[in-house]
Amino acid sequence: MSVRAMGCLALLMASSISMAQDATRVEGSNVFQLAAARLHDAETIRTLSTEGQLLYQKDRIKLDGAMYCAQAIALAERGEFRLSIQAASKALILGQQQDNGNLVASAKRDLAIAYSYAGDLDRAEKYARDALAGASRITPVIAGPAYKTLGDVQARRGRLADAISSYQEARQVASARFRPLVDISLANAYVADGRLTEARALYDQMGLPDNLALQQAYQRGLGNLTLAEGKPQEAMKIFSQAAAQATGSDAAYHRLWAQEGRARSLLALDEKAQAREAYMQAARESESIRARFRSEEFKTGLFGDVQQIFDRAISLSMEAGEVQAAWRLSEASRSRALLDMVRERVSLAGPGNDAPFNAEPVGDDQVGAALRAGEAIVQYHSLDDRLLAWVLRPSGLQGYVLDPGRQALEQRVQAFRESVFQRRPQAQQLGRELHALLIEPLGLSSNERLLIVPHASLHYLPFQALRDADSYFIERHALATAPSASVAIQLVRRNHGGAGNLVAFGNPGTDARLALPGAEREVNQIGALFSDKKIFLQNDASKRQFLDNAGQAGILHLATHAEVDVIDPLQSRILLAPEAGDTGFLNAREVYDVDLKKVAMVTLSACESGLGRIARGDEILGFTRSFFTAGASALFVSLWPVADDSTELLMSTLYKELASGKQAIVAMQTAQVTVLRREKFAHPFFWAPFNLVGNWRLQIRS
Repeated sequence: MSVRAMGCLALLMASSISMAQDATRVEGSNVFQLAAARLHDAETIRTLSTEGQLLYQKDRIKLDGAMYCAQAIALAERGEFRLSIQAASKALILGQQQDNGNLVASAKRDLAIAYSYAGDLDRAEKYARDALAGASRITPVIAGPAYKTLGDVQARRGRLADAISSYQEARQVASARFRPLVDISLANAYVADGRLTEARALYDQMGLPDNLALQQAYQRGLGNLTLAEGKPQEAMKIFSQAAAQATGSDAAYHRLWAQEGRARSLLALDEKAQAREAYMQAARESESIRARFRSEEFKTGLFGDVQQIFDRAISLSMEAGEVQAAWRLSEASRSRALLDMVRERVSLAGPGNDAPFNAEPVGDDQVGAALRAGEAIVQYHSLDDRLLAWVLRPSGLQGYVLDPGRQALEQRVQAFRESVFQRRPQAQQLGRELHALLIEPLGLSSNERLLIVPHASLHYLPFQALRDADSYFIERHALATAPSASVAIQLVRRNHGGAGNLVAFGNPGTDARLALPGAEREVNQIGALFSDKKIFLQNDASKRQFLDNAGQAGILHLATHAEVDVIDPLQSRILLAPEAGDTGFLNAREVYDVDLKKVAMVTLSACESGLGRIARGDEILGFTRSFFTAGASALFVSLWPVADDSTELLMSTLYKELASGKQAIVAMQTAQVTVLRREKFAHPFFWAPFNLVGNWRLQIRS
């Protein structure tokens, strides 16, 4: 069985080091063992050094190691984590070439900071320890940030005693300029660990910092301490003062957190109605903020997360029986916070469009009016202690409170995914358990066409593979997904006139070890259904041909390799055929600038093409948003590495159904049921990886 996944694993390694394996045909279970190894080992010092060497050689203007380190820090503080890692990798290779232990240690310190900001805590801890162990002499500029990064990682993991110890080490060696950052982080760790006397002593000792950004963090931490000391009225005064004194370009942001502090103080006073209003005011305040990555939160150990404001407002609304208000807050949180990772880095208006995509959430009344008889939206919102669900039909909105909290649900979803990946028999039982938790309480009518709006770990869940005692969910319901109900309504309203000309790319000519003969057959079979088509195979399937032709497609199909960048989803990439001076990599950021307004549907028949990082605003940031923003209204994307032969059958069936005039949601249901009823493909591994995202009603003409 040729598995497209193998090529994707090879792709990741081939981009930085020599290929270690030649095989492209492996059994599915081995693929996922390799996938796990890839996730763990892909960014070792060896691979980063090799990548740094290649990047340094390509730089037209060569910098010295210290300048690359400064560049790495500046990029990390702007949220450009992948670029930060690349800059640190250049410093790393220079340090190795020069046998400069302190430069190598500085590069590892910067890698630790970038990975910490990006949320890759394992690598952050590893490189912080490597920096401390590898320096030829302990210097404040290496040891202070390295120990502090260790403390940040430990605090975020709940290892508060370890975090306090690391912050204390940082405090001993840090420069005078860096020490106030460490002091605030240490005080916050004391508060989180219940060591309030020590926190109070430290706050009294340090005094109000001179730096404006640190002043805001100092006041916020002091308010948290006062609230932890059981003095909510006094804490409210501190938070109110912080709001009044907020100045500068980030004033609205600091007022938001002051309002959040007031809300927690009101909860401590058992004033739930006022607390709910304060949280809602904070949520409204967030709408006025130009969202961007703020490294100050990580620097000071506060790790603020705007999404928690929405979560608490949603929770209090549901407790008060305000189902509609809770749903609207859930929509608003997705609409606002999903921009956090990209708004400063790409245009979200789309090529030729003035209005930002998904600028405003759509009301439930508008969503309900847009639905047809037999259609329903099932929307989830995962909280720490429970899962909320809403079912929206033309007749109205219903709300539900379900049992599993965020962590328990994540564990269940992960266990189910692993059972599917490894083709274990218990996948059916785990699927039944999740069906009982997520579906059965909702009272769905048989054969309703469902648009699922997932949240948190549910983005990774193949709902189609859930089952009751008798059948899979996909056998009873046609399914599609969307990042939010507001996005779904915007997408279904896009009018592409049923355009049916095909532009397809398959089996890009790169390396025999990455060949995808099944993908080439897939594209040829699909092409036979269209009279108006352009097909690019092997060496013709290049990035240049994509940029020249993709915008003219009604249907755009890519049967190739894809690589999800878990550090920076905008660096996720599709592999096309290389040409002179071009690697063939098409990354998600570049897609934003391609005019795809004529494109009704995009199929990414590639491994893990639908994935990316889940922002706390609950958007998968990667190919999904890129193609929607560029103009497409429907996507077919995968949730895990796919098998060539079953994918070939699924795609050929899907396109035959579309060519016959079926709606996309029905065509996908038919394709998946067709594959699952083939005995050798009966396991969900083969038929369940693909999701339809977006315009579920899309119809095309061939």
